[in-house]
Formats: sequence, C-alpha cells, structure tokens
Amino acid sequence: MATTTVEGHGHDDHHDEKSFWTAKRGLWSWLSTVDHKRIGIMYLVGTMAAFGVAGVLAVLFRIELMTPEIDFFVDGALAGTAEGWAAGKELYNKMFTLHGALMVFVFIVPAVPAALGNFFLPLMLGAKDVAFPRLNLASLYIWITGTVILLFAILMGQLDTGWTFYTPYSSSGTGPVILATVGIFVLGFSSILTGVNFVVTVHKMRAPGMTWNRMPLFIWALYATAVIQVLATPVLAITLMLLLVESLFKIGIFNPEYGGDPVLFQHFFWFYSHPAVYIMILPGFGIVSELIAVHSKKHIFGYKAIALSSVSIAIISFLVWGHHMFVSGQSEFASALFSFLTFAVAVPTAIKVFSWVATLYKGSISWNTPMMYGLIFLFTFTIGGLTGVFLGALSVDVHFHDSYFVVAHFHYVMMGGTVIALLGGLHHWWPKMFGRMYNEKAGLVGAFIVFVGFNLTFFSQFMLGSQGMPRRYAEYLPEFQSYHVASSIGSFILAVGLFWTLFYLVHAIFKGKKAGPNPWGGVSLEWATASPPIEHNFHDTPHVDASPYNFPEIDPDMVEGHH
Repeated sequence: MATTTVEGHGHDDHHDEKSFWTAKRGLWSWLSTVDHKRIGIMYLVGTMAAFGVAGVLAVLFRIELMTPEIDFFVDGALAGTAEGWAAGKELYNKMFTLHGALMVFVFIVPAVPAALGNFFLPLMLGAKDVAFPRLNLASLYIWITGTVILLFAILMGQLDTGWTFYTPYSSSGTGPVILATVGIFVLGFSSILTGVNFVVTVHKMRAPGMTWNRMPLFIWALYATAVIQVLATPVLAITLMLLLVESLFKIGIFNPEYGGDPVLFQHFFWFYSHPAVYIMILPGFGIVSELIAVHSKKHIFGYKAIALSSVSIAIISFLVWGHHMFVSGQSEFASALFSFLTFAVAVPTAIKVFSWVATLYKGSISWNTPMMYGLIFLFTFTIGGLTGVFLGALSVDVHFHDSYFVVAHFHYVMMGGTVIALLGGLHHWWPKMFGRMYNEKAGLVGAFIVFVGFNLTFFSQFMLGSQGMPRRYAEYLPEFQSYHVASSIGSFILAVGLFWTLFYLVHAIFKGKKAGPNPWGGVSLEWATASPPIEHNFHDTPHVDASPYNFPEIDPDMVEGHH
C-alpha cells in the first residue's frame, strides 16, 4: 500500500528541473539563500569543522595522558622544571576548555537539528520550506557569529574555566571570559530561533493528510527538541547575562568575594544544561527510529509510545538538574527527590529501546551501513543510559562524582548516542542529499573501526573512574597508566575510523554512482522526490494517506541479504 500520493505528475516527468544544488549558481546564491536544504548543508559543513577541531584536541589530550607526568604540552627547554609543569598544566586546561566548548555549544547542540533537521523536516512534512525561511538564514549567521566570538575569546588566552564556566573561575572578569560568555550567549539565540521555526513549521505546514499520528518519528524528535530549545535556552542566556553583570559591575550574584553564591550558578547552569543533554540526544533517537524501520522494512513497533516518550522526556528533563549537584551541599530531601526523578527519565528511554528491538524482530533486515550504525547505537547508548542510572543513585554518585566514570558515561551518551546516530543519519540520507551512493564495503569497514575505537577509548575510562581517577587532571598516579594507554590507543583507532568515513563520503560526492529517488525503499515523503531534491522540494502538493512506516508485506526469505 502506498504511503503517499502526489497530485499531478511525478518527478519522472520533470527531468529538466534542476536540483537545489544547481538551480542557482555562485557564492552569493549560497550566502543569501533561504532554501532550507542549502542552509542545512552549510550547517553540516560548519558543525563538522567544529567536530574535527575538537576531535583533534581530544587526540592531543590522549597523547598527553599516555604518561603520568606532563610532558607532551611542555616546552622542551622547560621539561622537568616547575615553570614547565605550570605552563603545561595551564595549556592543558585551556585546550580542555576549547574542546568542551566547541563540542557542546558549537557541534553537538546544533549538529542534528540544524543540519539534518533543517534539510529534512520540510521534506518529511511535505512542505516547500520552513515557516520562516529568512529567520532560518538569520539563525545560521547568528551561529557563525557566536562561534567566531567564542573562538576569538579562547585564542586570546587565559580561558581555562572548563566548558561549564563554573564560578568563581568565570566571574574573574578577565576579557577572554567575558568575550566567551558573549559568544555562548549569541549561540543560544541561534538555538532559540531554530526551535521556534521548527515548532511553527510542524504545526502549520504539514501536507494534507499528515496528521500527528502520521508524522515520521524523526519529526516528533525534532519537535520535542525544539520545545526544549525554546524553553530552556533563555535560562542559559539569563545566567550568562548575570555573569556579565557581576564581572563588569562587581555586583555579588555568584562570586563569594562580593557576597554571591557559586552554587546558585550551578543551579542555573544545570537547569539549562540537563535539558540541553536531551537537545543533543532526542534528534539521535529520531534518526535511529528511521534507520531501524526503513532498513528492516517493518512498521515501527509502538509508534505512539515512541512519539509520546519523546515529549515526556522533554518534560521530565526540566525536573532532574539537581542530580549534577549531589555533593554541592543541597538538602537530603532535594537529593533524594532528584535521584527519584532521574530514574523516571529511564522509563521513556527504555520504551524507545524496547520498541526498536521489537521492530527488528522478524524484520527483513538489510545488513548495510545505516543499519550497522543503528545497531551500534543500540549497544553504546544502552551502556550510556544504564551507567546514568548508576550516577542517579546517591550512594554511588558520591564515589563516582568528578571521576573518569562520569567522563565515560557522558561520552557514551553524547558520542555513542548522538554522534553515532548522526553518522547513521548521514549514511541513510547521503544519497538523498547529494544524489550519489557511497561505497558500501567502505562504509561497513568504517563503522567497524569506529565501533572498536570508541569502545576501547571510553570503556577503559569506566575502569579508571571506578578506581578513583579524577577527571580534568593532566597528570596522575602511575597505577592508572595501563587504562590511560588503552584509552589513548582507542582514540587513535577512532580518529582513523572517522577520517576514513570522511574520505569515502566526500569521494562519493564526486565519484559515487548516481542514486535513485528511493535507494532504501523508504515510504516517508522525503523519498517521494528526486535525489537530490529540486529547489522547491515537490512538483505538486503531496497527499498523505497512511503511516510513514507502512511498508508492503515482504516475504523475508525472498529479500537479498536477509539472514
């Protein structure tokens, strides 16, 4: 049964119509475009560049941490001296701040919503563009402006606050700290505008017949994410404004030197930053729902449960920030309440994982690269989620707090969740975005290398944390060295896998064989237009008459590659 019908002629009758890549030419046509697809491509390039820089810094950390002493970041002439030790430690802290700030604020928060979300949300809704195309372009330029300000602040030096900008480190009032605060403040506006645009687009621009129960789950995830962006990001903006006011006018808000309360900053920061974790991971959930349904040719199990669990995660995310502060001196009642609410978040997340596994059951699974990343996600994110339950338990968290266990958990959720899902989404939609197929064998090899490298890098850090290794230290006791060496070797393997993936995907743009409009046999609306899509997405208005996962019945034994 067909999922959609399109009034009038299909795209096959319009061979002369140009794709969005070639409809207009020249640099200015890109810089001034209001086409959501071009804006999504520019976001993709920008966020991947930030990911590359931050990733290189991470590899440099791992080189430093292969030995217990500071040696890699120390000038050779100062090696072994107190001055060299102090200089190396300071450089490590600055690079750590740069790595965290780039990864969180510049890459992970906007990567999936602003890049893949911008490109595919209107296509999957059957719309010609987002609700506010000019606002969409403005949000891109705001993101670029905030990134430039943040980078300039860090390159000025003396910014070693860590990516959380905790007071009193960040209330010192130095120029770079103030400038970095302004940069993140500007980045927040980009996030808010993108969120507003997506909410209005979902409410007002769905194709005829596209009811809420017929929306793809990727759209549900983006919608829940956009709600969090609109409601939570202003809290970060207010916090940063208060930090600026305190730094400039010496008014006591967070700095105890002026009579302020540094724990208040933690409350404000985590009230934004815990929902921000779900800004990062919810779009990844949406991608995985698409990967598993399309590549197992099966209606998603528990569609309504997955859709509503995205919304419930968005709501609960505002109620759990205190689990970051179990050792901050808050009351026992508050800690117990936040611990209980933290366990509550696990319920809608577990619903998703159960539904994905149930969808795979008796499906006609294609063992291709997108599906491999979907399965890798199920493995790595489940580890990340379960270790989050450990950290939600009061007695365990007191031991693990500020240890490498937290670092490993965070990276299993962010890298093993969001980044793995992003890689899966890129492989899934690459033929649609660029009109070319990548080398499937190269993709499977890349997925295997990334999987091995990632787990070796971060699983060893669970061991470090459980044995008491504190995070953010450039030097450590010799008994921790073997795990650090294993983690560093894993990071090198992971870097090789990611560079290999970049190579064959870019190679596919120029040398890959042409992709048809629907290479995977998907039944949602983005597969009902050309690859790559024409400038205004569809020749005629699509009419939706069934679920986006209404795959025709297939005899599993007749499917090539089925095991």
